[in-house]
Amino acid sequence: MITEAAPPEVRSERRRGIDESVLRNLGLVGVLIILVIIGAATRPDLYSDPTWVKNNIFTILQQASAIGVVTVGMTFVIIGGGIDLSVGAIIALAGVWATTLATQSYGAGGMIFTALVVGLVVGLINGTLISYGRLVPFIATLAMLVSARGLAAQISGKQTQVSANDTINNIATTRLLGIPLLVWMLALVVAAGWVLLNRTTFGRRTVAVGGNPEAARLAGINVKLHTVLLYALSGLCCGIAAIMLTSQATSAQAAMANLYELDAIAAAIIGGTLLSGGRGTIIGALFGVLVFSTITNLFAINNLSTEVQNMVKGGIIVAAVLIQQFRFRSLTHLLKR
Repeated sequence: MITEAAPPEVRSERRRGIDESVLRNLGLVGVLIILVIIGAATRPDLYSDPTWVKNNIFTILQQASAIGVVTVGMTFVIIGGGIDLSVGAIIALAGVWATTLATQSYGAGGMIFTALVVGLVVGLINGTLISYGRLVPFIATLAMLVSARGLAAQISGKQTQVSANDTINNIATTRLLGIPLLVWMLALVVAAGWVLLNRTTFGRRTVAVGGNPEAARLAGINVKLHTVLLYALSGLCCGIAAIMLTSQATSAQAAMANLYELDAIAAAIIGGTLLSGGRGTIIGALFGVLVFSTITNLFAINNLSTEVQNMVKGGIIVAAVLIQQFRFRSLTHLLKR
């Protein structure tokens, strides 16, 4: 059991962590502003139209919605000291399974239920292999990546499966109070993730497990069970994302959500989540997603190749990790004095 009271030095360290998170988020807001300025400078013909700017903002948010949901689950896993390379494959499997003719015969409810259950079950399998099978997270989720993609291809016969359900298809085009439903779904998942991480015992245990698993075990936390739950949460987020992507494409296939695992990990890192675990924020991860989505949009409106875009993303990821290591070492040296 973890007590709420903490020594002054621990409270002081927590305050420093909060201040650092605020500064990092402000920095990411600054990056977004710079990207908008670059966009306005390179395409003044587009940015001079207020209607286009409004629609473009919604386009960026819609593009960020599915990967944003996945990133929330990924952030929990990384904070808990793990990694999940199978999220893209889980989305593909959940999407394909939900769009089979048999599943579609049960209507929108059956499709949503199937996607969520498939994501949850695969996440539970990942967590069980890692916790009780003692597999390294990298190996376990890499194996699941291959297996889930293979199963999705087997189920779909390597064909694109069209969604004939209007309720599912309309999710991508429906607006509530003028805002796309996909954006509301992202906001709801982010809000739930923030509350879960910052206002519940589950969140405190996640940080404890990622920071020092042995200390967490001695404090009475069932580290193995908690790890299983973290991967189950990641899988559940993948199930939600599968419905969102299926709605946007009105179809599903084994190749959908390709490299989503890299985008989710990158967004979490950009947002300040420590790769070694024990630290991270949901809001920071969301800003990381928005930065990458804005970069993608900037390249699209300027008709630049995806190859250059990927190189820029890679450079940003490397820079973020280097900054993390520098700050972490500086903080460690400061605490040793």
